[in-house]
Amino acid sequence: MQVQPQPSGILSGESCGWRAVAGGRALEHCRQRGFTLIELMITVAVAAVLLMIAVPSFRNITLSNRLNTAANDLVNAISVARMEAIKRNTSTQFCSNSASANTNDTLGSACNAEAGAVWAMSSSTLNRVLASPVSLVPPVQVNGDLIALRFSAQGQARMVGATAPFNDVVTDICTSQMGSDNHRVIRMTAGSILATTTTSGDCPSS
Repeated sequence: MQVQPQPSGILSGESCGWRAVAGGRALEHCRQRGFTLIELMITVAVAAVLLMIAVPSFRNITLSNRLNTAANDLVNAISVARMEAIKRNTSTQFCSNSASANTNDTLGSACNAEAGAVWAMSSSTLNRVLASPVSLVPPVQVNGDLIALRFSAQGQARMVGATAPFNDVVTDICTSQMGSDNHRVIRMTAGSILATTTTSGDCPSS
């Protein structure tokens, strides 16, 4: 009894068999096979499900990074205001987004409503030390108003118009396009120590 050789070297997508020819020999022949319509439909359906899961996650990651960037920029601006006050031995101001909160004195008027900017007063001369962060753009926004902080030459901050060192929330940065972890709250303790926390809650639509 003659044993027929088994197919070898079959490529993916090929259907192979054996065909008898003259002389008792067997000849291997293969037929190329593509994807069926059902296989294509299953593949498309799986891809669609994965896309539906991935897109919201990617969007949340992007928004979270934007919140972190905005919060870090404001923390940096506050730190710059403090260091410049010490370095220049003068008063500086971290500006609110509200012109009325900045007050109408010389230093406050320079702020106008330039959120997060820093101005310094040296020998009756005004100098803008830092411009408003460009990261504060929709859908990232300030929830309410930034607190205008006036730094003394000793580097201690107080709320404009107050005498005691500032000890409260400086600002709340948020977005309405995330369901949770959508707030970055910057708090100051004893007029100089900063901390940022993440919270969840409603945010006014921008």
